[in-house]
Order: sequence, then structure tokens, then C-alpha cells
Amino acid sequence: MNIFAEIEKILAELLDLEDSDITPDTYLIKDLGAESIDLLELAVAINNRFKIPVKDDDIFLGCFRHYMSEAEQQMADTVPYIAEKYPFLTKDRIKEIAARTVEGPQLKIRDLVDYVTYQLERARHAGNDDS
Repeated sequence: MNIFAEIEKILAELLDLEDSDITPDTYLIKDLGAESIDLLELAVAINNRFKIPVKDDDIFLGCFRHYMSEAEQQMADTVPYIAEKYPFLTKDRIKEIAARTVEGPQLKIRDLVDYVTYQLERARHAGNDDS
């Protein structure tokens, strides 16, 4: 299954876009103009399509800035601290987001793909543990 292609279809339908407008590096909010109601609909659509749990704060990186502040308050290294909270993000991606948080929301389509991939992998491993 091509997760990106499935998310692309969902977004094209929800936001009334052409598929060609969407790439892995497209910003969901800055480039596509997604609003909070769109995010709610997207979370439901991803849940229905992939049959995975979708936590809004996780998939949409809703607490990223909060976790950055927590890391600073605890004098912890920010990247590993956030990686623990968002295990589907690479350390390089966390650094990229952290460096640009002042510019506004940094959620890219590839972050959604990584979240879905992570959740599917977790579900697959959980299914293997039941055997």
C-alpha cells in the first residue's frame, strides 16, 4: 500500500485540491490552507482508511512547542526529548521543525505518512504478539 498516495487522495477530496498540488514536503497548513475543521476531518478519514488510532495532538504535532518548553525547563536535550514524544519523527526532522517553529505550523504531508507508517507497524507487531 502506498501510504502517501492514500493520504494524497484523502487531502485532495477534503480540501478540493488537485493531486499534483500535494507532495511529501507540502505544508498542510501553510501551503494547503488546512483549518482546524479540516484537521478533524482528516484525522477521522485517516482512522477510517488505515484502521489505526489517531491522536490529534500526535499526528498534527499539536504539543511540539510545549514539549520544546518542557525540555528547556528540565534542561534536557530537546531532540531526544521530543523524539520520545513523537517516535515517528526522525531526529533530523525534529531539528528542522524546532528551528522553524517561529515561522508557524511546520506540519508536512510526510509527517502524516510517517505517523501512519509508525502506527501500522505498531499494529502489525501487536498482531504478531497475539500469536
